Amino acid sequence: MANMKPELSASDVMRRRTRRFVILALAVAALAFLALAAGGINDNLVYYWTPTDLRAAGNKAYGATIRLGGMVAAGSIRHRAGTTGVEFDVKDAHAVVHVKSSGVPPQMFRDGIGVVVEGTMTRGGSFECHRLMVSHNNEYRAPDTEHPDIEKLMRTTEGL
Repeated sequence: MANMKPELSASDVMRRRTRRFVILALAVAALAFLALAAGGINDNLVYYWTPTDLRAAGNKAYGATIRLGGMVAAGSIRHRAGTTGVEFDVKDAHAVVHVKSSGVPPQMFRDGIGVVVEGTMTRGGSFECHRLMVSHNNEYRAPDTEHPDIEKLMRTTEGL
């Protein structure tokens, strides 16, 4: 009689089963989350580097998708003959990277403007750009009202 365990009620049995199920479900969810996070996150990362960072990275820069940010070097813009692409140099305070872009550059693209280019560094020493974005401030300046075309446009839009 000393070794007899008290009998569990039906509600105690149900509570234990529910507790085991919740613990097991949380463990499975945590393992699934860790597997997804560890397995696929590196393929989706895009690093933002300056030209100095890119040069310092060495072999780590090749093949990775990178966003390179800097200024367009003065006098470096060259349009590719027969294509819509453009080549130019992106610089920061210490380094310069040659960029080859296959797309049409934005209208605001010019010497001395801040740019962010997305692409990969090639073993040939140039950066192959798949996406070209220009940086600009968000200040609006009204057009010069002394210009004759502006005066004409403003008169034609009166009353709208």
